[in-house]
Amino acid sequence: MAHSDQPERPRGRSLKPLRALWPFIRPYRGTLALALLALLVASAAFLAVPVAVRFVIDYGFSAEDAATVDRYFGYFFGVAIVLGLFAAARAYLVNWLGERVVADIRDRVYRHIIRLDPAFFEVTKTGEVLSRLTADTTLIQSISGVGLSIILRSSIQFVGALVLLAVTNWRLMGLILVLLPLVLIPIIAIGRWVRRLSRASQDRIADASGLAGETLNAVQTVQAFTAEELESQRFSDSVELSFLTAVRRARARALFSTVATTSLFGALIVVLWVGARAVLAGEMSGGELGQFVLYAMFVAMAAAMLSEVWGELQRAAGAMERLLELLQTEPAIRAPARPVPLPEPPQGRVEFDAVSFHYPSRPDILALDRFSLLVAPGEKVALVGPSGAGKSTVFQLLLRFYDPQSGRILLDGVNIADADPVEVRRRIGIVPQETVVFGATARENIRFGRPEASDEDIVAAAKAAAAHDFITALPQGYDTFLGERGARLSGGQRQRIAIARAILKNPPVLLLDEATSALDAESERLVQEALEFLERDRTTLVIAHRLATVLRADRIVVMDHGRVVDIGTHAELLRRDSLYQRLARLQFGEALGEAPRRRSAS
Repeated sequence: MAHSDQPERPRGRSLKPLRALWPFIRPYRGTLALALLALLVASAAFLAVPVAVRFVIDYGFSAEDAATVDRYFGYFFGVAIVLGLFAAARAYLVNWLGERVVADIRDRVYRHIIRLDPAFFEVTKTGEVLSRLTADTTLIQSISGVGLSIILRSSIQFVGALVLLAVTNWRLMGLILVLLPLVLIPIIAIGRWVRRLSRASQDRIADASGLAGETLNAVQTVQAFTAEELESQRFSDSVELSFLTAVRRARARALFSTVATTSLFGALIVVLWVGARAVLAGEMSGGELGQFVLYAMFVAMAAAMLSEVWGELQRAAGAMERLLELLQTEPAIRAPARPVPLPEPPQGRVEFDAVSFHYPSRPDILALDRFSLLVAPGEKVALVGPSGAGKSTVFQLLLRFYDPQSGRILLDGVNIADADPVEVRRRIGIVPQETVVFGATARENIRFGRPEASDEDIVAAAKAAAAHDFITALPQGYDTFLGERGARLSGGQRQRIAIARAILKNPPVLLLDEATSALDAESERLVQEALEFLERDRTTLVIAHRLATVLRADRIVVMDHGRVVDIGTHAELLRRDSLYQRLARLQFGEALGEAPRRRSAS
């Protein structure tokens, strides 16, 4: 997902959501107090600079000996040292606080999201969640760190400089109050225009990057369809649009620079002119004039900074509002207050009792309709049926990704709705049809099945899954990075990694969405041997795609429209069930006459 460094995010309706930052800042109150202390000292030193300038002009230059001049410049240099040290301390502490707070927010949001149930992701785009984790938290970072520092510093300097302006010369103060809006209004207006164009330019760059990323990730498809020139032209058009937007931004910046420089120096010249006449008339000293001009500049700079950060503050409020929406989302699947413990040792008994279920996004379509099935410990049951029959839904409900609208699902005699979902899932292993291999090493991918497993256990699981040989042949063996989504592996190798992961977990119940049809004969043989090892001495529910699977099953469950149509062996179903005959003919082709080879239930 492409995104600009400072993405344009909707503004908050109010700043109230920013109150939610306090729980994240509270643990670091000491750091915040030190940052505020450094800020106050640095601001005091900053506001003392014009006074030091005044004394240097009025007393240093008029002194009769060089020692007096040296002493006043020494004071001036001392103020500069204090300002530099405490400004640096303030910047470091505030930046540390901002980085720490945003890291904690990202961690909290991710920990919450990873525990939300699939129903949430049915209606929420993953890209939007990632955007909130990155773009929104970056806006929070700017406010809780640098933005907070700018607000506090500019507020103190603005108020302090205004007060000291009035103390220095109240007549010139009146002139400043007249000139300040005339200077700031055009600067702020053009500045906002520049910011809009800057964001547009960043968006165009992001669009070009997104287009490049999309086509480079599918470069073989592009080349296979000889679409190199088409994609090159699309990218060229995107880059050209980015260039034109950048030129508009450059023109706006040039105008901003012209207006800002002319208006600020124009106002400064007017003040200097009025002040110079006051000095000639003996109404003020040259040092007072210098002091006044510096304070006037401080007021203008602080006002400009506050106006600049106000928009960021509003966007940060909107970002915090969106993050709070995520944090306040309650998962539909939660452990009960007092979960019923599952019996020890595990048995592997699975029972569906009149289960009816529809997905939240499809409330009018029953995925399972009063579905009942009892699977004894150690039994292997194959699920067959046309697409949409409800086979995958059986797996989804047993893993308790959803709760059925009616009926019960029992694992070892315990209703899984009364148990802790984590404990239920620990007893179930799954080898999905779409094999998931993470962007990590082979060792880390297998260890995913049991994080506390030793290296010896991992190697043993890989050998049992017929994966050891190809893993050791990789450049760094088990420590080889497998690429994003296992890009460095073949389909059969990815499946054997997933099988090794399930073997390492050693669950009493195995869910197997068999998908070997796309593999070559040798890979299919190796995967099948690994699956046979995995299925030993455990309850297995398998969505069957191959004749060998149904022949080895203790029972075959024929499903259609969420219901059980028939249950039996391959030979029994061929004799009496027309739906199974049709499915067998479509899926298993010529091998229908093969005699069934049942294994005994263990």
